[in-house]
Amino acid sequence: MNRPAPRNRTDAGGFREGAVRSPRSSVSVLVPVFNEGNTLNEVVERLLALPAVAEIIVVDDGSRDGAFGGFHHKDDCRVRVLRHEQNLGKGAAVRTAIQHATGDIVVIQDADLEYSPEGIPELLEPIKSGLADVVYGTRFHDAATMEAPPLRNLANRLLTQFSNWATGLSLSDMETGHKAFRREVFSGIEIKENRFGFEPEITAKLARRGVRLVEVPISYKPRSYADGKKIGFRDGLRALWCILRYR
Repeated sequence: MNRPAPRNRTDAGGFREGAVRSPRSSVSVLVPVFNEGNTLNEVVERLLALPAVAEIIVVDDGSRDGAFGGFHHKDDCRVRVLRHEQNLGKGAAVRTAIQHATGDIVVIQDADLEYSPEGIPELLEPIKSGLADVVYGTRFHDAATMEAPPLRNLANRLLTQFSNWATGLSLSDMETGHKAFRREVFSGIEIKENRFGFEPEITAKLARRGVRLVEVPISYKPRSYADGKKIGFRDGLRALWCILRYR
């Protein structure tokens, strides 16, 4: 399937005319994990199959399902496992992982397979081509996203619109879990939010810095709360508060 070209969705710099493709870059993938033992092995296996991936930093955020008891990739030199003794949240796991990342580009990959690892090369392309500093994978480009409950879709769209109002950006999917960054951009931002408030926080701080932020379409397979979906109503309220706090 032919995918649309990356879209400039922000007023934060835009594409540069005649941008020069950068040399081959190493890629670090950050994988926060909380009770995702059923999918963790497959996620890491598919990430290892991607030629661009130089290292995978897995953070066990206090899992209680024995997620790492049957983990098959502990001895792979490209995989590093870090642990939190108790569950702190996605933002805290990403904060831990970025401190150990050595790649030129950093990608966030959830461990539940809602986001396909095979979409990572398309996230990387605008950065490798010198067209962007940060790339968000947008879920809102075709009917596939409608598989998610309508109320969840509506909440995501409203939060994105509110974030756009606060930041001056023109994103279609601020809450996406698939994001890629030049490491020096990400490492220069202090992340304070421990849970899902990480998404509006990082977006607001990127906007303040005026980085070149673009979106590319990604595939998305939403999962239900019965499957272990964790974000809830309180996280939505927290996201609203974070948008105002960090703008």
